[in-house]
Amino acid sequence: MKKNMSEEVEFLQFIYKNAEMGIIGINNIITKVQDEKFEKVLNEQREDYKSICTEAEDILKKYGKQNEEVGTMAKVGTKVMSEMTLLKENTTQSIAKMMVEGTNKGIVEITEKINAYNNSDAEIVVLANRLKSMLEKNIEELKKYL
Repeated sequence: MKKNMSEEVEFLQFIYKNAEMGIIGINNIITKVQDEKFEKVLNEQREDYKSICTEAEDILKKYGKQNEEVGTMAKVGTKVMSEMTLLKENTTQSIAKMMVEGTNKGIVEITEKINAYNNSDAEIVVLANRLKSMLEKNIEELKKYL
């Protein structure tokens, strides 16, 4: 492990929260999805996010730390934004667009962190890159519904 453990933990916390936001986003809209194939895609993506969260938690335990969940305000803000969007237009296309936008934000944020923490523990960098690749794959899957 590297000498600055707090940076390692901060990076892991970010990875966890990024993946958790994906889960929260899907949970906020999944009951509104009417297309069965699209719902299946979202459920698979949610499982991938859960896998990232679990792995981040496992690595955090090695550092003697626990995950910090996304704050209540962020959760509420995401829920309100989703509901407002769905009130205007509740179509598979509009939901896919909203998910692409959120996922793209996640890609930008994890890319910034990967660049900022490029000297981190290799296990953490691998997990961060796996998250980034997963997010990119998710966007490609979501684009089919735009």
